[in-house]
Amino acid sequence: MKKLILPVVALGIMFWAACSSPAKEEGSGETPESMVPDEVNKNIDEKGVGKFTNVELTHPLNQDWVKEGEGVYNMKCLSCHKLTDEKLVGPGWKGVTTRRKPEWIMNFVTNTEEMIDKSPEAQKMLEVCLTRMPNQNLSDHDARTVLEFIRNNDGEK
Repeated sequence: MKKLILPVVALGIMFWAACSSPAKEEGSGETPESMVPDEVNKNIDEKGVGKFTNVELTHPLNQDWVKEGEGVYNMKCLSCHKLTDEKLVGPGWKGVTTRRKPEWIMNFVTNTEEMIDKSPEAQKMLEVCLTRMPNQNLSDHDARTVLEFIRNNDGEK
């Protein structure tokens, strides 16, 4: 009997230690390390999800890029987006550069699926438009020329 007491006590201590560890309880309000911090969410809202973290804007506008961007718009964007604030299939483009950072725009047009899945702002647009924007497979250069065209549309000089 004495030989059994020591292992039972040891087992009891181990069980007690495991159950009383400072693990986070569900609903305790504490955020596990695996969740996304608010700073990352803020960055997603501002710059989107993708490789563009710093887009250098031209001052004045690069008129060659504006022309190229207009060509891309006419070929890939015109059927769904108007240059006014009127919604067609997708939202109108008027004023988009005042509402979104250049990085967000570039990330959205080059990384559409992930942006719609992860960006709260893109998800809000989806709720309004009810149609996911298809990936247009724009090159980085094409995306940059479209951004320049949008800036021109918004009256930037």
